[in-house]
Amino acid sequence: MTGETRKRPTIDDVASASGVSRGTVSRVLNGGHWVSPEARQAVERAIRQTGYRINPHARNLATARANSIAFLLTESQDRLFEDPNFSALMRGAADSLAERDLPLVLLMAGSPDDQRRVTEFITSGHVDGALIVSSHRGRETFLKTLVQAKVPLVACGVPLGFERQIGYVAADEVNGARDVVAYLRKTGRSRIATIAGPQDTSGGIGRLEGYRDELGDAFDEQLVVEGDYSRDSGAAAMDRLLARAPDIDAVFVANDMMAAGAIEVLNGRGMRVPDDVAVAGFDDAPVASRTSPPLTTMRQPFEWIAREMVRMLLDVIDGNPAGRTMLPTELIIRESA
Repeated sequence: MTGETRKRPTIDDVASASGVSRGTVSRVLNGGHWVSPEARQAVERAIRQTGYRINPHARNLATARANSIAFLLTESQDRLFEDPNFSALMRGAADSLAERDLPLVLLMAGSPDDQRRVTEFITSGHVDGALIVSSHRGRETFLKTLVQAKVPLVACGVPLGFERQIGYVAADEVNGARDVVAYLRKTGRSRIATIAGPQDTSGGIGRLEGYRDELGDAFDEQLVVEGDYSRDSGAAAMDRLLARAPDIDAVFVANDMMAAGAIEVLNGRGMRVPDDVAVAGFDDAPVASRTSPPLTTMRQPFEWIAREMVRMLLDVIDGNPAGRTMLPTELIIRESA
């Protein structure tokens, strides 16, 4: 070293070392479109030889992209930590984006103030698009603003009120619920109640619809109680069901957290699960293997859902139309039913 500051290698240095044009180097750095395999190899070899490093700020200015994706959860912060489904989706999305060297930014939008701040953040261009998780009917203004701003969006589950404007990836809620109830009937149960999910979410609506469809003429409105997907709400709903109909012999619960609360109530009353009352849930969350007895449930393919959401959102960012995908569920039979 002579004491002089070493000049940082430039794109022109890479072009000179690889024997290709500056434009070819630029195309390799921005995804390799319209570049021959030989030219790509020469550029990659020259990058290693020169020690060239991409300036992410300059590249973002040139491409008008932030090169990051938002995980937009429209729930309160306590629900993020209470409901393991959210962490499973976030982990799957982060892993999928990491393969593309893109970071995932968590944004919470559970309150009107949160939604205002998130809207300003997203529409200011700090992310290239958003994965929407747990959208609720009644928040049309929030989503409408993002849609009108032409922000690339993909939802987990059907985005109620925006089915034609926002792409989505969803588990087959209706047929999954039908299959659970059909299984309970095959085990000889005839008084099958349900603890439904919130009716301002697509999951809550779809699972109640499947329950109703499968029972047909045997459907009884008195055997339906709604919870909010929390464990405590499942316990409270189970208490209400037993007060209304002490002769029930099975209960289909719209998620595993509420099912865990329902089983605790039954155990606390000295009622045997499944001998007296069979219990089945939905999701196959980690809690399903920790209840006593372990929970029969309908598995959602969360990793698959997250990967499809990422793939679809990146397509939308590239200018392609939004897709709509429904993925199958799988019945997992354990000791509770």
